[in-house]
Amino acid sequence: MRAYQVQEGASLARAWKAVELPLPEVGPGEVLIRIRAVSLNFRDLIVARGLYRGMTKPDCIPTSDGAGEIEAVAPDVTGFSVGDRVVAAYSQSWIEGPPRDHHKMSTLGGPIDGMLSEYVVLNTKGVVHIPDTLSYEEAATLPCAAVTAWHALMAAPFPPTPGSSVLTLGSGGVSTFAIQFGKAAGLRVIATTGCEDKMNRLYNLGADAVINYRELPDWPHQVRELTRGEGVDQVVEVGGPATLTQSLEAVKLGGKISLIGVVAGLEHDFNPMQILQRNARVQGITVGPMSMLKEVLRFMEVHHVRPVIDRHYGFDQASRALERLQAGAHIGKIVIQL
Repeated sequence: MRAYQVQEGASLARAWKAVELPLPEVGPGEVLIRIRAVSLNFRDLIVARGLYRGMTKPDCIPTSDGAGEIEAVAPDVTGFSVGDRVVAAYSQSWIEGPPRDHHKMSTLGGPIDGMLSEYVVLNTKGVVHIPDTLSYEEAATLPCAAVTAWHALMAAPFPPTPGSSVLTLGSGGVSTFAIQFGKAAGLRVIATTGCEDKMNRLYNLGADAVINYRELPDWPHQVRELTRGEGVDQVVEVGGPATLTQSLEAVKLGGKISLIGVVAGLEHDFNPMQILQRNARVQGITVGPMSMLKEVLRFMEVHHVRPVIDRHYGFDQASRALERLQAGAHIGKIVIQL
């Protein structure tokens, strides 16, 4: 079967090497899945750059998000059959409840082999059926970005009430899902982008206001003006230390910041006194359990939410897909079709 493996120390263009591997065999409780679509996350870029030290193995198959069709099942498997359409959970052992240290050791695409392969074998505890309303490509966008947005916005402590305000940053997968989920849940959504061309797209997704942070470097001031001087109830913070200071300026007194990503970089001085001054609740969010993936699927089906797919690439164009992720020009998710 065809697959890709991470090449440590290689340039980004050569970070994923195409290889031929033996077809995996199913063991007790497992299913063989013919992968039909994979989506990319910022984490895949970190792994490709060799910055995920201690959490990958040599020649690891990359990417955590994928969907496909079951082609074989172990004799003891119940609830799944050949031909079923399934999507895999990000952490194969995190079924429900709060995160535990051992859950980190079962995340796809590092440290265990991921989904950028024609076939994978997974335990049935780590996969869920795809509803008929979603394609393979759409389902493949959900395990990381959609579950992370859901965890940050809807499932974490102090969930929002209808009419409350949320701020999203940028136009990546987590942010676009947060806009869609927020709108469907009756929240007031304020979004930021650094690109004029993306503003209308974010409005069309449901944002009530969109701020171009390149034109308005003091964008937290604009956020406060849009919220009668108070600030937003919650920030879905994907930038990291480089934008956290501004997010704290934009959140209301006693508001919540869900700290998710580091897409704006790590090299930045941050003064924790801002958290005290704003009486802010800052919570780190790392995806979520299988139970949240199921909640996301139900919510999307009820509210007719469709994932935003920026561009499709063929399996042989995987490196080009990774380069587009690096460029940061995308809106929503980048998908590789197999």
